[in-house]
Amino acid sequence: IGVGNGVSSWLDARRGGIATLKVLGASSRMIGAIYILQLALVAAGAVAAGLVAGACVPAIVAWAAGDALPVPPQLGLYPLPLVTGALYGLLVALLFAIAPLDRARSVPAASLFRGGVERPARPAWPVIAAMVALAGLIAGLAIGTAREPGFAALFVAAAAGLLVVLSLIGVGVRALAARLPHPRRPLLRLALANLHRPGAQTDRLVVALGLGLSLFATLAVIETNLSGQIARSVPARAPSFFALDIPNTEADRFRALVARLSPGAEVKTVPSLRGPVVAFAGKRVADLKSIPDGAWILRGDRGLTYAATVPEGSRVVAGRWWPADYAGPPLVSLDVKAADALGLKLGDTMTVSVLGVEVTATIASLREIDWDTMGFNFVMVFSPNALEGAPHSVMATIAMPPAGENALSRAVTAAFPSVSLIRIKEVLAQVADVLGQLGVAIRAAASVAVAAGIAVLIGAIASSRRARVRDAVLLKLLGATRGQVLAAQAIEYAALATIVSALALAVAAGAGWYVVVRLFGLEWATDWPTVIGTVLAGAFAPLAMGLAGALPALRARPAQALRTL
Repeated sequence: IGVGNGVSSWLDARRGGIATLKVLGASSRMIGAIYILQLALVAAGAVAAGLVAGACVPAIVAWAAGDALPVPPQLGLYPLPLVTGALYGLLVALLFAIAPLDRARSVPAASLFRGGVERPARPAWPVIAAMVALAGLIAGLAIGTAREPGFAALFVAAAAGLLVVLSLIGVGVRALAARLPHPRRPLLRLALANLHRPGAQTDRLVVALGLGLSLFATLAVIETNLSGQIARSVPARAPSFFALDIPNTEADRFRALVARLSPGAEVKTVPSLRGPVVAFAGKRVADLKSIPDGAWILRGDRGLTYAATVPEGSRVVAGRWWPADYAGPPLVSLDVKAADALGLKLGDTMTVSVLGVEVTATIASLREIDWDTMGFNFVMVFSPNALEGAPHSVMATIAMPPAGENALSRAVTAAFPSVSLIRIKEVLAQVADVLGQLGVAIRAAASVAVAAGIAVLIGAIASSRRARVRDAVLLKLLGATRGQVLAAQAIEYAALATIVSALALAVAAGAGWYVVVRLFGLEWATDWPTVIGTVLAGAFAPLAMGLAGALPALRARPAQALRTL
């Protein structure tokens, strides 16, 4: 879109030259060849500049970021991404240059001379077909070069759908502005007219800014939900320490040590074993051709435990829990989501391998697990008689006042060298740091989309410069001041920013809810003031830049401007 506006602006500045060539007898084919050659040279230069920037920027970023990058980059010159980027640049330039070039090539000379007041005709069907073919090539290039073609195809389809929706909304906004009653105040009437005037860029700006801001707002919604979820639930529930690999015979001595150093500490222990699932419902995992979707418990070793009562953070949703003194055949309680992924039901069997010994248990109940408890949550919990005879260790959580954490850490390390003590505060700090870095990366990526919208805005201002100059001159001749003309444009841009912001918030609410609730399974708790502030800043900042870019039109002197119109 930005390329299309830029080409339109570039051809608009050469409108007189094109008309003169036509009057002198130049054919449409000759004119098309002349300007296609010029555009090809400009596009080649732009692509070359982009390739140089793409090759150099990673090294600059790595130098500036230093140790802040979580993974050290492997700097080098990689030809494939550069070739792909060059193809993208050339195809995009050609895609959005076809229509303006065809319009200038095929329109009669008289129409070119009065083109400032005529609406551009719809491109011919061959031109539309060529644009569709080029768009297909760009989509095919994106999908074909992606590591996950399926995901890339979904993204391309979603982006195309959003572009269509935004295009229809942009056309609708322009049509609605043309049909609204004329305000009595001249500035409001002029601002409203600017939204639907011949040559107005309203629909293009709605698409370009709406796409960038929708992405920006959606990422803001997701980020505030993730940050809020951690800030609300994790610090309140998280214990001070996780203790792993406590010898089973030393569990009582471990509890006594914690009680002596921190009398008010709460210690919770669970048996801990590990082993892979080797069979379920009579099927051997080794015989499966592929792992079912969502059946992650079949991959590698799983944490196993046994319990006489329902574990904290679990809720039985099907079947019954075994009695505390149960002594019958081995039973197991399974996470309901894992059961759905494997197609298991009550009464089916599961077999796990513990230290080379296979243990087969019948599914007695299904549970919903609250993974936010920050405790020990196991997908499979066995009846005590199934696993308590196997060699195993113990895991523990310790909740205590922060003041005694350092002393306890030193004492446990000295008394139990084999025990791994994990301080949750440090883990949460690392998680917060990773989320912060992820947020910066996400905002940087989204800023590229907003920057593209700014480029489109600049192109729109450039392409409508002649009309803006003419309006400013005529209004000045009729007695309007520069302030009044600028105020009318400010109202126009403010109305456009409000419309685009509302669209972005609507898209972000729907897309963000789907990601947060359906994909992540989290509670919906968006920080709307932050999201709205982000969207408004993203909308009004580029439009303020656009208003500043329109200032040169206000400085045009009537006599000089009238001679060039």
